[in-house]
Amino acid sequence: MTDAHTRKVQEQFGRATAEYVASAGHAGGDDLQTLVTWGRARRPSTVLDVATGGGHTARAFAAFAHEVVAYDVTEPMLAAARAFVTGQGIDNVRYVAGDVATLPFADGVFDLVTCRIAAHHFAEPAAAVREVRRVLRAGGTFLVEDILGHDDGDANAFIREVERRRDPSHVRAYRGAEWNAFLRAAGLTVMEQATLAKTRAWDEWTGRTKMTADARAELEDFVRQAPERLRVAFDFRIGEAAVQAFTDRMLLLRAERD
Repeated sequence: MTDAHTRKVQEQFGRATAEYVASAGHAGGDDLQTLVTWGRARRPSTVLDVATGGGHTARAFAAFAHEVVAYDVTEPMLAAARAFVTGQGIDNVRYVAGDVATLPFADGVFDLVTCRIAAHHFAEPAAAVREVRRVLRAGGTFLVEDILGHDDGDANAFIREVERRRDPSHVRAYRGAEWNAFLRAAGLTVMEQATLAKTRAWDEWTGRTKMTADARAELEDFVRQAPERLRVAFDFRIGEAAVQAFTDRMLLLRAERD
């Protein structure tokens, strides 16, 4: 990441640590269970969880890996993850701060790398994927999940603006073809993939990033004034008084190092 973007990410997540630890959408769900099922089958000894956030993915993989490294660029978030995970009685996770663009690990030291619901914040996802490939052993596995970019350009631009107004550190969500290109270019081969719908309750989703009342009102106006077909693309549910929810899709990929 650029220094300016890194600071933006750190500012955004450094003030919302408790909200992300408490987030039900990050703590579990069919998406996390799918990644765990894929990961458990690989029988990894060493796991790196990139952009660990509240530590939920690291915690899940610690149940069957010998060691998990929880890695995040935002030190207050990493501290919150440590408190959450160790509070569960888990002692095989260690915590390292740093940028995904320059992972401070030797080549080929991890059996498996995870990155869950984070890559839309990366300034250069292709560079991040190359770093992931570097630290994976030959035959190692990369499990990545992120918001799936819409194939319709207008719909993609609309939801990107919604996301960025809610969270200024959001860069963009990528389409499946783009993810396959990132992985293939880095020397990773997609072995499995899944797409899951995820409904966002508006109050919780906007509250998690601590939007001001004015910023939230402006965002709701932006959604209401958007063309109907764009709102329909994400199943926006709008009541008389407020936006209630919308639904996007998550892309999950299991890729292996060549």
